[in-house]
Amino acid sequence: MTDIDRRNVLKAMAATAAAVGVPGIAGAAMSSQNATALPKGMSRANFTRAVAELRAIVGDEWVFADPESVLPYKKIMVPDTAHVHVPSGAVAPASTEEVQRIVQVANRYKLPLWVVSTGKNLGYGAATPATTGQMVLDLKRMNRILEVDTEMCTALVEPGVTYQQLADYIAEHKLPLWLDVPAPGPICGPVGNALDRGGGYTPYGDHFMTQCGMEVVLPDGQVLRTGQGSVKNTDAWQSYKWGYGPYVDGLFSQSNLGIVTKMGLWLMPAPPVYKPFVACYDKLEDIEHAVNVTRDLQLHGVVVNGVLCLSGAYQLAFFNRRNQYWDKPEQIPDEVFLKAANDVGIGMWNTYFALYGTEESIALAEPMIRKAYEATGARVFAGKEMDENPYFHHNATLMRGGLNLDEFGIIRWRGNGGGLAWFIPVGAARGSRAVEQTRLAKKILAKYSFDYTSGWGVGGRSLHHVIALLYDKSNPEEELRAEACFRELVEEFGKRGLAPYRVGSHAMDLVAEQYGKVNLELNRRIKRAIDPNGIIAPGKSGII
Repeated sequence: MTDIDRRNVLKAMAATAAAVGVPGIAGAAMSSQNATALPKGMSRANFTRAVAELRAIVGDEWVFADPESVLPYKKIMVPDTAHVHVPSGAVAPASTEEVQRIVQVANRYKLPLWVVSTGKNLGYGAATPATTGQMVLDLKRMNRILEVDTEMCTALVEPGVTYQQLADYIAEHKLPLWLDVPAPGPICGPVGNALDRGGGYTPYGDHFMTQCGMEVVLPDGQVLRTGQGSVKNTDAWQSYKWGYGPYVDGLFSQSNLGIVTKMGLWLMPAPPVYKPFVACYDKLEDIEHAVNVTRDLQLHGVVVNGVLCLSGAYQLAFFNRRNQYWDKPEQIPDEVFLKAANDVGIGMWNTYFALYGTEESIALAEPMIRKAYEATGARVFAGKEMDENPYFHHNATLMRGGLNLDEFGIIRWRGNGGGLAWFIPVGAARGSRAVEQTRLAKKILAKYSFDYTSGWGVGGRSLHHVIALLYDKSNPEEELRAEACFRELVEEFGKRGLAPYRVGSHAMDLVAEQYGKVNLELNRRIKRAIDPNGIIAPGKSGII
């Protein structure tokens, strides 16, 4: 058996590992070499000493440094054919003080720490590090809801708190507050999602904008409180973002400059009335109308939530499998997707938005909105008209801050192998450019025999092209194609001025190149100044 054959067999075996309760989501291959991966330049003896010191801080049961216990941290959906995202182990502290002590150990041994809050970063690398050998700093045990202020509509939470936990707290105490959640809300948390600049679907959908005040352990072990948090006896830490002097919170977003151990959140007051809508179009080029109409309604303040325009193809993947519609390896034709979408009551494109307010305000806005979409050929449905439709129900739930995991049925679209990598370039909200992007994405995906399963996040002036690269990770040849396809997407979109706003651990260097040398070098200069030993997540966002 050749080395290549051996690696392929190991990959196929590892690809049967389960994650988040979904059979078949792939884990990293478990060769004897990478099962005991060490940080670059660190001896086995020093690693053993560092692990012993970590055990003394958090307890034996919360350090994971043998092949079996590290396995959950190796599970990965994104393409990784060279196995370069393998952690050396994991440590799970329970407090800010324990994080400080761990950082001190990391500095002594130059042990790199890859920081995760819940580790459920689905389609972005989960808990796997940017480079092999990093120790995962798993903050899941820091899961206290420290405060919820119903008068100010704010919360203060630790990084291990999940959206489900916070939703349960609000329900238990019958608080008149709404969350804003991303699609994997039940299993992920607001701190990690906000720091990666994730988004949701209510008027509070920009999660980094609606965070307010952080506690951060710096690479030297000091604790920083941002905004008003450093003022003694303040009551405005979660109320006023900016503080005094340079605004530094952004330094800790998509970065490796510190470890966020507390974060403030703005919560949405529950509106008196909520009414969800969908506008359905049946032609691929109708994405131009969907984007332009939505953008204008947002800019005029008529539609105020985070709007998703989802392809019928993407939504069909929630509850169905590819072989139900197509038995050939090449990309599924548009007409096949359109018929299947129409059969379940949706269109080629489906724009989900909502109105929040009073009966009177909604009655005034609804005719204006219907007229705008219908004038461009859309079919508009609302509320009870679509109550029995599971595709509508999923998005209607998200737009009121509700939780479910329906969307991650997409993982099984091509079988149980569980391959998923998000490619989400950002441009201006111009419908004509959305048409151009659609054609380009379809062409590249077709070259590698992948389907165009996509959506668009319309945010007033900006447009996020949400492309789910779905593949069977248990098939080594298909993973290789997915890896090549993702690279071509990044490079070809980049040539047109369209770069992702966020990417998984498998492509951080590649995407950093799209933002230019000056940007990357500035980030690296800041990194070297704040973290001279390079202990916090080297390689995060391409920064070392």
